[in-house]
Amino acid sequence: MSFLKNLFGGGGGGDDGAPGAARVLESIEYKGFTVRALEMRVGGEFQLCGEVAKEIDGETKVHKFIRADRLPSADAAKGASTAKGCQLVDEQGDKLFR
Repeated sequence: MSFLKNLFGGGGGGDDGAPGAARVLESIEYKGFTVRALEMRVGGEFQLCGEVAKEIDGETKVHKFIRADRLPSADAAKGASTAKGCQLVDEQGDKLFR
């Protein structure tokens, strides 16, 4: 149940793992998209979490993603989340925002 609270932003405190309050671990430009790795703590681990953004017709579109992978450190989560964001861009491109 606490996983669902974290996933959907429930619970108290500022360090509850909600993606809306997540700290940006890394932000890169990739093929015209901005890929951000976001910190999402779950207990003593870090969950793979990030977002892909692109400006289309003057509007910034954002696709957030959370995967089940849990990693032991913020650095490991940063690398995996950035790689996953780039993979999403390679596989789907602008279709991410439909």
